[in-house]
Formats: sequence, structure tokens, C-alpha cells
Amino acid sequence: MEEFYFPVEQTIRNRHSERTYDPRPLSADVKEKIQSFIRESDNPFHVKVSFYLLASNSDKGQKLGTYGVIKGVSDFIGSTVKEEELGLEALGYSMEHLILFLTSQGLGSCWLGGTFDRSAFSQAIHLEEGILFPIITPVGYPVEKKRPVESLIKWAAKSSQRKDWEHLFFKDDFTTPLTKQEAGAYEFALEMVRLAPSAINKQPWRIIKKQNAFHFYEAKTRKENKPLDIQRVDVGIAACHFHLAAIDKHLNGSFLKVNPGISAPPEMSYLFSWVIEE
Repeated sequence: MEEFYFPVEQTIRNRHSERTYDPRPLSADVKEKIQSFIRESDNPFHVKVSFYLLASNSDKGQKLGTYGVIKGVSDFIGSTVKEEELGLEALGYSMEHLILFLTSQGLGSCWLGGTFDRSAFSQAIHLEEGILFPIITPVGYPVEKKRPVESLIKWAAKSSQRKDWEHLFFKDDFTTPLTKQEAGAYEFALEMVRLAPSAINKQPWRIIKKQNAFHFYEAKTRKENKPLDIQRVDVGIAACHFHLAAIDKHLNGSFLKVNPGISAPPEMSYLFSWVIEE
């Protein structure tokens, strides 16, 4: 993946949701570069995630729509995964990795989990039973002049706001905030997590550092219809930021399922851990 390297912090800080695009379609060369990245990419959960690069107008004349949320774009990327353990987390990781790559190439994107014509997109990718299809993103060339509705959407979603450290990261239990000094070499990775996008900007991840591991939890901020718990996708996005930042700083470890041995309140659901390798 060296040929697809991008500066982690700069790209994470540059990424933002684009909702208005130049209508010109992606060139064949750009599409091939995206497909090459998809073919070479993987996720640390070892779960198969599939991607579909789709034209907004199909060969059959079918229009793929987003109820007016996205304007002008000619191409979309959809992602699917089987219903399995850590499937949605793997999808969130893989899709965010792809979106950051798109950002590094000067392309716009926008996470969409509800505001798209799911029926039309499902038909376009020939969605099979038992396959989860939670997310799409437009991909294209953003325009400088934004529509007034974009400011309203960003205001409603509180897109630019992020929770402070003491609300996201903890030491040993859920009552003791983790300081940046105690995070040590992982301060950068956690700060990149803090900047990660999430549905309605809920930031539903909580991370507890205990001994040689960082334990990732989902803070259930709303009732989700299983198995399509979109907040698990969000935690996967956070894991992507954490992992890319750890790699950038040459920090070794693995994502594993362990017994964290931590008493958690009922709204906290343990998902996985980053176990440090010395």
C-alpha cells in the first residue's frame, strides 16, 4: 500500500463532508486508481468488505438519488458486508480509509447512512439477502460555491464540534479521564480519533486504557435496530483513525477481542481492543 500513502494528520484535518459537486464524471484513470486502492486495501478485523463504484445514472436509465442532500455528483461508492461479528466495524474502518484516500486525491465525499434511495441503490448493486448495506458516499469534484442548505445541514449536525478528551478517553474505568500525558505515545492516535466523523456527530466511541491495551466501547446514544447498528460503523471509523495514526508513529499492536475486565454502565457495549505489542 506504499503507493497509496497519504499524510495522516493533514488528510484527516482536510476531510469534510462535500454535498455540492461539479457534474462532470470521474475520468477512467481516476476510477482505476480508486479501484486499485480498493483491491489493495484491507482491514485489521479480517472481514470482507465489498465496494461498488456506481454512476448516478445507470445504463438502464435508473437514477440514483439522495433526496436532494447531494447535488451535481455523477458517481457514488456503496459498501456492503455480511452480517457477522465486527462486520459493521470493519466496514466503517474500510470505508473511512477509502474516503481519506479520496480526500488525499482532491476528491470530495460525504458519509450517507439514511438520506439515499436505498431501494434503487440496492438494485444497482444486486444486493443479496443477509448482506448489510448501511452506507454510501458520493465521490467527485467539489465546487467552491456552496448551497445555503449545506450550512443548515452542518449546523443541524454540529459537524464542526467535537467532544473534549475527558468525555471520550478513560483510564482503567469509566470514571477516571485519561490525560494526554498518561496517553503517552498514543496521544496523537487518540486525538485523530477525536476528530473522526460520525452519524449526527454523536461520537459514540469510548476508549479505556488499561495496562497494555486500549479497549473500544460503543456508547449507545439511541436505540438501534439490530443488526444494522450504524454506531458500530462509527466506532470502525474511529478505529481507522487510531490505526493509521499508530502506523504513522510506528506503534505496534493488534485489534483483538479480549476480556477487558472493566465494569461498564449498561449503555456501554464492549467491541474490541488494541493490544500493544512491545
